[in-house]
Amino acid sequence: MDHASLVPTIETERLVLRGHRVGDFPDSASMWADTKVVAHISGQPATPEQSWSRLLRYAGHWHHLGYGYWVVTLKRDGGFLGEVGLADYHRDTEPSLDGKPEAGWVFKASAHGKGYATEAVAAMMEWADANLCCTHFSAMFDPAHSASMNVARKVGFSNEVLGRYGNQEALFMERARP
Repeated sequence: MDHASLVPTIETERLVLRGHRVGDFPDSASMWADTKVVAHISGQPATPEQSWSRLLRYAGHWHHLGYGYWVVTLKRDGGFLGEVGLADYHRDTEPSLDGKPEAGWVFKASAHGKGYATEAVAAMMEWADANLCCTHFSAMFDPAHSASMNVARKVGFSNEVLGRYGNQEALFMERARP
């Protein structure tokens, strides 16, 4: 079975959001191993094993929940840019994210600062508003990651609250479905 076929394809002016394929693993693993990319996420580069597990987790979200992560590529040439999606990680957070799919995005370093994240996340949230029955979405950030928080604000996230994820301080935002 081609699990990527479970994932809707979304096109924007410059981007294509599509399901992950096994062939995306090298690009995804390279991105997650980049210290600049993960500085405000985990702070630690991911191993190939961790990146492989992440790719499989993405497929599981679509299969079991009807939502998950997309690969983001350039429309003009198919070049890999990053990943965006919605997830339920059952995180131990305060405040709780239960019942509010968590929006997330990550882009390779060479794609930063070009508006790709805002374009992709806006398209993802438009899809979520039209296709999911939940009324609220959540997002969690390193409080020092202003660029990512700005993306969230541009697509309607607000209600900023400082809380925790594990032993770390985190900033949480919420977005109501229009």
